[in-house]
Amino acid sequence: METYQILQDYWWLIMSVLGALLVFMLFVQGGQSMLFHHRDPESRNLLTTSLGRKWELTFTTLVTFGGAFFASFPLFYSTSFGGAYWLWMLILLSFVIQAVSYEYRAKLGNVYGRNFYDVLLLINGIAGPVLLGVAVATMFFGAEFTVTKGNILNVEASAISTWGPMHGLEAIAHWRNLLFGVMIYFLAATLASLYFINNIDDDAVRSRQRKLLGIHGPIFVILFLWVVALLLTASGVEVDKQGNATWVDCKYLNNYLHMWWALLTLLAGVALVLYGLGRTLMQPGYRRGIWPAGIGTVLVVMSLFWVLGYNGTAYYPSLLDVQSSLTIRNSSSSQFTLTVMSVVSVLVPFVVAYIAYCWRAMDRAKLTRDELNGDNH
Repeated sequence: METYQILQDYWWLIMSVLGALLVFMLFVQGGQSMLFHHRDPESRNLLTTSLGRKWELTFTTLVTFGGAFFASFPLFYSTSFGGAYWLWMLILLSFVIQAVSYEYRAKLGNVYGRNFYDVLLLINGIAGPVLLGVAVATMFFGAEFTVTKGNILNVEASAISTWGPMHGLEAIAHWRNLLFGVMIYFLAATLASLYFINNIDDDAVRSRQRKLLGIHGPIFVILFLWVVALLLTASGVEVDKQGNATWVDCKYLNNYLHMWWALLTLLAGVALVLYGLGRTLMQPGYRRGIWPAGIGTVLVVMSLFWVLGYNGTAYYPSLLDVQSSLTIRNSSSSQFTLTVMSVVSVLVPFVVAYIAYCWRAMDRAKLTRDELNGDNH
């Protein structure tokens, strides 16, 4: 049993790393949401070209994260993806139109025009981060579902999880979930401005992005502090060794107090994000803010995943039946499956290395208008 729990903890750690990388890569969506802030078509093409070289990395991370979650914690996958399917279908649709837009936006014979596909990119740029944020928020604040594992033997009602008639749409209407999603969007927009300042060698674009950073950055900081205050004062579900689940006041705050390493990771991440943001705003010649802010974002998200799943915490609380809440103990794959997957998990560093290699290869030279005019793609 001890080996089994180690494997469960290990795979939650893997999920925290992949989830953190995904949140960082959402700067692509944040950048798409700002296309129409640049009225000059050439400046807008600079932005889309820069993002077009990175969007597939976001998609790769998203697919890897979803696949790993399905394999390591299948009950969550079936409960959330199978029950709250309207929410996930909206998320999927927003990413589908993103892929279509990058494929056809600049192709010859485009009968719709570039503005049409830029609007689709704008939709994904806003809806993608907000809806993903709403989905993640339900893991902290709870969702309306029940789980009856015995149903798998019932021919007439074999669905393990049961949801209300809204099937996930009710999560969007919950103000705390929506606030979480809006916060994720402003984080993505903030990271996007930092990325553009670093990646595009153009005075007009950099000047405009610094002005946008001065708007999005402070809004993100305010929303982040608000969300953290809500999380630290929110009730969470604690599950004892016998599997009995109960609501506990300030559960996530207690987790931070018990897991000092998670608290230090959070504080270090916040400091790096503020450093990258603050120095970029106060020092006009500084262009590398995306790196401290990006690393800080990864550390903060990892820390949130740790207090969400460790220390006997239900990472997916049920608002309808607390005993149906999901933990890394009652929702994971079998010990054999996790053991086999642990061998496969050696591929995770390769995913990180792939992102780093592609990023470095594409960013050896900063994007300029001259390069854009000579790019036939």
